Amino acid sequence: MTATRTGAGIAAALDEALGPLDETARRSVELDENDQFPADFCARLDGLGLSAYYVPTEWGGALSDHEEMIRLWRIVARRDISALTAHAKTYLGVAPIWIAGNPEQARATADAVMSGSPVAWALSEPEHGADLLSGSVTATAEPDGYRVDGVKWPINNATRSSHVTLLARTGQEGSGRGQSLFLVDKSALPSGTWRTLPKVLTHGIRGIDISGIEFDSALLPADALLGPEGSGLETVLLALQLTRTMCTAISLGAGEHALRLAARFVGARIIQKRPLAERPFPASVLARSAGLLTATEATALVAARSIHSLTAEMSVTSAAAKALAPTLVDATLGELAELLGARSFLSDVYEYGAFQKVWRDHQIVAVFDGSTPVNRAAVVQQFPKLVRGFATGTVDAAGLAEAVSVGGPVRPVDRGALTMVSRQGCSVVQALPALVESIGSRPAPTGLADQAVALGAMADYLHSQMADVAPAARPAMAAYELAAAYELCYAGAACLHLWATGASEHAAEPLWQDGLWVRAALRALLARLAAVLRVPLPVAAPGDDRLDGALARLIVDAATTGAPVTPFGAPAPRTFQQGKDSRER
Repeated sequence: MTATRTGAGIAAALDEALGPLDETARRSVELDENDQFPADFCARLDGLGLSAYYVPTEWGGALSDHEEMIRLWRIVARRDISALTAHAKTYLGVAPIWIAGNPEQARATADAVMSGSPVAWALSEPEHGADLLSGSVTATAEPDGYRVDGVKWPINNATRSSHVTLLARTGQEGSGRGQSLFLVDKSALPSGTWRTLPKVLTHGIRGIDISGIEFDSALLPADALLGPEGSGLETVLLALQLTRTMCTAISLGAGEHALRLAARFVGARIIQKRPLAERPFPASVLARSAGLLTATEATALVAARSIHSLTAEMSVTSAAAKALAPTLVDATLGELAELLGARSFLSDVYEYGAFQKVWRDHQIVAVFDGSTPVNRAAVVQQFPKLVRGFATGTVDAAGLAEAVSVGGPVRPVDRGALTMVSRQGCSVVQALPALVESIGSRPAPTGLADQAVALGAMADYLHSQMADVAPAARPAMAAYELAAAYELCYAGAACLHLWATGASEHAAEPLWQDGLWVRAALRALLARLAAVLRVPLPVAAPGDDRLDGALARLIVDAATTGAPVTPFGAPAPRTFQQGKDSRER
């Protein structure tokens, strides 16, 4: 894997280099059972150059395309969420430096990262969690720098990291300008002024370094400060727009892994001389799961490309994508677990216990980089602009066209264009009415135009409800539900945009024929939208009753042969060998 290869080629090179899925899955389960850190896997990722993709090209790295990085992370996550969580944390730790650091800080950090040094992001505190305004770790100004006191916990890689990006209070408690960011080189801290806290036992991602760090009059040099004093919280919130978007790749990898496991089982499991996959209930679960995973994929790819072309809208896009991806995949994992029955819980019966591990591991993703309620609150605060933008049809047409051209080139990221609040709303959703009209005016797969109209009607109703939400520091629960509905509208709009853009190019691919993937995704999304908004389920579109069987057959075949299970997914290089248990009659 090198920085000179682009797009799917780099992901394919990483996939090939990591080897068969069954070998890495078996090893990851063994490590998990013993709470062991995936050191060998992380070392392989270092050796393959993945760390270079955490560093922008202007600082000598390979990061120039966030869609590319989504694909790379997904390749790793579909093997082991623990390994990706441990390794990719460095990107989260250094993202603020690319936004607020000076050239000297950025250059030194880039060198450290590309040499394999892990970087942690120290935000959470024992008494305050995600309430960053209330942080009690202090950085007191001294003649030659800052004196740091307090505890950050729980922190990913707090012990194993060489550097820590630290948020600490330098001003008034509770003030938006009271927090500052520092880049802490642990090796340069005076002995006895800091210590790491023991690893925490966790339900999932058992082996990774979830620990903490305590400072006791630790002295930092003045040049450890990132950006102006008091700008720490703003920098964190801007950096989260990048990191939240990237977290969607973890859900993509988890969902794909689980879908392949369940599809192989129901495809090979014979009951009364008939595979389970041919029965209505298993087929419907597979089809719905594939539809939701595809909707997650569409959301993740469009959001990642929006970092480049719709940068000023990322305060909405990142929050919606981060809340949506783990929500849809958690729901999918729960349904797939029903198909596997007891095998979804057992660690040594079916496929080395891989399903129970991915199911446990993924539960933490919703908490990463701001929990789902935190992200939905960020969307709620922008309701007025979203309502206004939808009513006026405000769209950055050029930026949107680039965002939905998956696989195409992207413009360089202008990190200075990141804003705390999107001034024009969200182009992906605000272009939906025109897109629905366009789909209705040209030939389209059976039922797709009806689904598009239904989605457009749901979006109209949703924005009318959003318009009635009064601004409040602590929104009512109903506002959070509307934010959840907005995420689903974003996903539906992303699906329609990607189909409209790519249908001709991908016409020969099985998942694209007769609009199979987009119809399945929209059917699943419309059902969830109706439930969240408490409105009647739209009338079934023509052909909906034939989706389950067709899509289930494709998914079972893909899980067996290694073909992609989503329209923009990658083939699996090699899959599990079918075990005796899965062939039992």
